[in-house]
Amino acid sequence: MTIPQQIITVAMIVLGTMLTRFLPFLVFRSDKPTPKYIQYLGKVLPAAVFGLLVIYCLKNVSIFSGSHGLPELIAILVVIGLHLWRKQMLLSIAGGTICYMMLVQLVFK
Repeated sequence: MTIPQQIITVAMIVLGTMLTRFLPFLVFRSDKPTPKYIQYLGKVLPAAVFGLLVIYCLKNVSIFSGSHGLPELIAILVVIGLHLWRKQMLLSIAGGTICYMMLVQLVFK
């Protein structure tokens, strides 16, 4: 990329980031109530995103070869256990990730 192309690329990224950050505050003003469909999306989208991430992460797991999906299953159980125990999302995600990485690096080589 040439220098002008790099500058344009960075400017477009900055513009896109600013637009996505500021647009909700411009569209949904604080002096008006938030529309019901936006409130509904705020309730259902987090769970939908996590469901999508789980499916995406497990799409290539084969239970018929290799480690038969055991590291993934163990890590999922660790995530569920940590979340039921402490109810802290970041702890659950970090604990499951660390567990999975240790399993695939040390146990299921």
